Amino acid sequence: MKLKRSSSGIFIQSAAISDLAFLLIIYFMVIAGFNINTGFLLNLPDRDSTMFINREDLIRFEMDQNGRIIYEEQVIDIYQAENLIRTAVRNNPNIAAIITIDGQASWQYLVSFVELVQDLQIDSFSFSMKRDYQ
Repeated sequence: MKLKRSSSGIFIQSAAISDLAFLLIIYFMVIAGFNINTGFLLNLPDRDSTMFINREDLIRFEMDQNGRIIYEEQVIDIYQAENLIRTAVRNNPNIAAIITIDGQASWQYLVSFVELVQDLQIDSFSFSMKRDYQ
């Protein structure tokens, strides 16, 4: 007696389609590449290096708890800070920017200032917290 075998052609076709879909997903992931957020690219000095900066080469700012930028005891906005830094760089290309931050200031204000310094291509930049907050 001969037994009839039922063929499941539909199952084979759906398995092939799912394999094809999986391979296409992998293919598009590979060719698309991944966008990696690199954050701030700051050139940090070597651990053993010593760097001397003259007082004349410094431009100092402060940031209060409300995110206002203070230069020589006057409140300025980010555009005025940009003009001050540009002028300082024109007069002295080795200028170093320093900002002292109040601990209650929002981080976004500091990020905006760091972006400004990075856009102006200042090689020497430093920021620290105010001593009374530490």
